[in-house]
Amino acid sequence: MRVLPSERLISGNSEGDPLPESHVELPPVIRRTEFVAFALAGLLLIAIVAVLYVGRAFFLPVVMAFVIGTMLSPAATFLERSKVPRSVGAVLIVVAVSAVVAFAVALIASPVMAWSTRLPELGAQLKDKLHVFDRPLALWRELQAMLGGSEGLPSLHMPKLEWVQPTLEFLSPTFTEFLLFFVTLILFIASWRDLRRAMIMTFSNHDARLRTLRILNEIEVHLGNYLLTVTLINVGVGVATGLICALTGMPNPAGLGALAATLNFIPIIGPVAMFVVLVVVGLIAFPTLGGGLMAALAFGGLTFLEGHFITPTIIGRRLALNALAVLLALAFWTWLWGPMGAFLSSPLLIVALILKDHLLPENSPQLPQA
Repeated sequence: MRVLPSERLISGNSEGDPLPESHVELPPVIRRTEFVAFALAGLLLIAIVAVLYVGRAFFLPVVMAFVIGTMLSPAATFLERSKVPRSVGAVLIVVAVSAVVAFAVALIASPVMAWSTRLPELGAQLKDKLHVFDRPLALWRELQAMLGGSEGLPSLHMPKLEWVQPTLEFLSPTFTEFLLFFVTLILFIASWRDLRRAMIMTFSNHDARLRTLRILNEIEVHLGNYLLTVTLINVGVGVATGLICALTGMPNPAGLGALAATLNFIPIIGPVAMFVVLVVVGLIAFPTLGGGLMAALAFGGLTFLEGHFITPTIIGRRLALNALAVLLALAFWTWLWGPMGAFLSSPLLIVALILKDHLLPENSPQLPQA
C-alpha cells in the first residue's frame, strides 16, 4: 500500500518525531516608520524649546498675558453681564490688579530699600552671629582629620554681593516687555469672546467644534478657580506670616507678610526662599540664635500645614495635580523663563492636563482574569 506524504507526516508525528521548524519572521517591536515619527517628534520638541528659550523677551510676556487673561476672563464676563462694555471692563480689571500688585510691591520695597543702604553693617552683624557655628565646624574638621580625610571644611565666610546687581538686571523685565504684557493682556480680555468663536469655527466638523468648546470652557473655569483659590490661600499665608512676625518681634511684619504672600505663588521655591529670608532677618534682628529662628520655625510649621492639608484639600479635589508632575513642570519652566516661568508652571500644567484628557482619552483595558 502506497503511503501519501501527508499520511507519512501524520504517522511520524504520532511516533514522537519533531515537527519541522517554522521560518516565519516575527514583526519588529518598533517599525521603521514609528522610529522616524518618534525622532521627528523629538526634534520638533527640541526646536520648540530652543525657540521659546531664545525668544524669551517676546514669548514670556505674551504667554503670561494669555494665561492671566484667561484667569481674569470670568471677571470680565461678570462685568459684561452688569452692562459694562467688555473693553472697559478689561481696562478696569487690569488697573485694579495692577493697583493690588503695586501695593504689595510697595510694602516689600520699603524695607528692602532701607536695608540695602545698610548692607555692609548688616553683613558684619550676620557674620558675627554666624560665629556660633565655628565650634561645630572645628569639631567636624578634627573628626575628618582623624578619619584620614583630605581637607576639612573651610571657615564660614559671608558670600560676596557683586552678583546682586547682575541678577536683578537679569530677572527684571524691560519696559518693552512690560508694555507688551499689559497691551496684550487688555486686548486679550477684551477680545476673548471673539477669539473663542474664531477657534471654534475653525473646524468644520460638529464634533470637533463641540470638543474645542468643551476644552476652552474647562480651561477658563479651571484657571479662574485656580487663580481665585490660590490667591485667597496666599493672602491667608501672608496675613498669618505678618501676625507671626509681629508676635515674635520681627521688624516690618507687614512687608514680610506681603513678601510671603507673593513668594507663595511660586510652588516649592517660594516658601523655601521665604524661610531663608526669615532666618537671615531674625539672625540680624535678635541677639540670640533661638530668638532669631523663632519666626522662621513658626513659618515652616505654617507652610507645612498649608502645603499638606489646606491646599490639597481645597485644590486637590478640583485639580488632581501629581506632585512629581508639579515638580518637573516647576523645574522646566524655571530653567526656561526664570521666576515668571515658575509662576506659570502650574497653570500651564493644568492646561496640558486638560488638553491631554480631551485629545488623548484614556482607554482602560480590562485586566485578564487570574
